Amino acid sequence: GNERKNQPKGIAFSVQDYLELVDDTGRIIRNDKRGSISANSAKLLTRLNIPQDNWLKLTTEFGKLFHGPVGTLQELTRYCEHLEKRRRHFVSCCQHLKAS
Repeated sequence: GNERKNQPKGIAFSVQDYLELVDDTGRIIRNDKRGSISANSAKLLTRLNIPQDNWLKLTTEFGKLFHGPVGTLQELTRYCEHLEKRRRHFVSCCQHLKAS
């Protein structure tokens, strides 16, 4: 069978944009580097509906914030249905950090 048939389509941005965002983020996080989110990375975060302050929190505190699945309300609902779980854990945290 086609092993890619049920895979998600992915995120709609280029690898170059992603790498620039990673570089910008690293320069902000590291004490020995100066940096900020570039205009291009800011546009990418806007497309993803993630405020810059939340992006930095997500990248530096991800393990503290999430202890289970992470995604949109629709994705978490499908995940829980697939596992026959009644509750969608961390929905409020996912929504708060994405759109605040």
